[in-house]
Amino acid sequence: MTIIDCRPFLAVGVSFFAAILIAFSRKWPNVREAWSAIASVIMFGIILSMVPGVLDGNQYEWTLCRITDTLGLTLKTDPAGMIFATLASMLWVPMNFYSIGYMRCNNEKEQTGYFAAFAVCLSAVMGIAMASNLITFFIFYELLTLASYPLVLHKRNAEALSASRKYLIYTLISGQLFLAGIIAVYCIAGTVDFKPGGFLTPDMAPKWVLQFIFILMIMAGSVKAAVMPLHGWLPAAMIAPTPVSALLHAVAVVKTGVFAVLRVIGFVFGPQLLSQIGAVDVLAWFAAGSIIISSLIAMRQDHLKRRLAFSTVGQLSYIVLGAALLSPLSIKGAYLHLVAHAVMKITLFMCAGLIIARTHRNNISELYGIGKKLPVTMACFTIASLGIAGTPFLVGFVSKWNLALGALQAGKPLYILIWVASALLAAAYLMPVVRMAYFRHDPQEKFRKYGAFSYSMLIPICITTALAVILGVLPDVYPHFFDLADMAASGISAGWNGGWLQCRRKEFISWPLSFSSSPARLRSQAYTCTAHHGGRFLSAMIFSSGLCRDGS
Repeated sequence: MTIIDCRPFLAVGVSFFAAILIAFSRKWPNVREAWSAIASVIMFGIILSMVPGVLDGNQYEWTLCRITDTLGLTLKTDPAGMIFATLASMLWVPMNFYSIGYMRCNNEKEQTGYFAAFAVCLSAVMGIAMASNLITFFIFYELLTLASYPLVLHKRNAEALSASRKYLIYTLISGQLFLAGIIAVYCIAGTVDFKPGGFLTPDMAPKWVLQFIFILMIMAGSVKAAVMPLHGWLPAAMIAPTPVSALLHAVAVVKTGVFAVLRVIGFVFGPQLLSQIGAVDVLAWFAAGSIIISSLIAMRQDHLKRRLAFSTVGQLSYIVLGAALLSPLSIKGAYLHLVAHAVMKITLFMCAGLIIARTHRNNISELYGIGKKLPVTMACFTIASLGIAGTPFLVGFVSKWNLALGALQAGKPLYILIWVASALLAAAYLMPVVRMAYFRHDPQEKFRKYGAFSYSMLIPICITTALAVILGVLPDVYPHFFDLADMAASGISAGWNGGWLQCRRKEFISWPLSFSSSPARLRSQAYTCTAHHGGRFLSAMIFSSGLCRDGS
């Protein structure tokens, strides 16, 4: 049921209004930062208030303005968008407090501009998450580019200028490609409204035209998602302050890119059309190559933030690959990994920022024995690193488990080897940091001076680390990312008569479940999967695949 409600507009507007208040509070730092913190809490509260309704099948809609009789700038909630909106608003709260401590401890210049631009970025992200059509999506997509540019330029030196120019060129090209695809879609379909399972059909245009449009739009999203070979801007952008790096990787820019890919695949073209035109196989192989190559490059990076940047390139390619496999479980795993990567990567970057702020060392080879000086920070870094590698009982395992089962469901088990290799490579490029911190002695320890320390930096790190553990053990805990991913995947897959799994939110069906069915059998029969409200670890993680008994 669609409900006319102003809350989607309020979620977008609260941080934009806060940006104005921040700009006028330049002379009063405490007031300025208070506006940012208050806005983050209010935004999170607004988003959380809509989660129960979305889980019950409702959609909250608000039209900002009308462009034509049939087209408007409209915000609407759905399970897929609610995952992104809830995630971004949730992580903005600890990131706000972390930013306050970081900017003050490092005596950063232009703090007012930083907090104002940060707030506008979050408004853009909310608009992207809740956009009901491609036009609304594009407007906020470009707003994010413009709002994040001054953040990359923050240091105002030659290196920052070069990095920000590269970032702007890449992202503006991405926007133009996306706009060209939107125009083409409107010309052949007469609509740009998102629809679960897609609204394009084979009879709307020749096969090669549909393939070309798909390539345009996927390339646009892949630029911002930093999928190889379109990733060049991301490592360069690491010159920005660490909170900006965390924003780019965990909350905003690269996440909007991969979210655009998910929207295009699931809500514009749809699995049925894509299977007919054969446009996703190349995308899947590009994503697989990006996973492996970026991991290998990450191992060669000595600069801590650059190593984390190349890690992001590979991890976001997980999401693209999951979407490209087109099976319900792989799509569900893609949405779950959107959450998992954000929580783990924001933790890693916040840890990196605190390490750099206290030790004044950027290179991994210089991080001798910091585990003794920064025990809590390094403990959090270790947990997040294990999560990136897909260790059980951490959030990364939940998403990767579903991605692997999705590959089996799609009849493409070869991709499981890609994910296994990536997990091993993730451990190979992150564990050396842990080894340097805990098992290498610093010969200059007594001569080193450590920088300023603030609990406003440490506490947010502990919070996001706790989230990584909680969402790993209880994936269906409130705000129910697991259930929302289930609903998003089922909505995309619903109505496809090719025999894919049809999912509906029902009461939990306990194990033992039948895993004896072959991929061919899975494709030939209809199944019902459940939303998993049990809260039990094995139920949610091992049997979260949604593979249920025949006739259940």
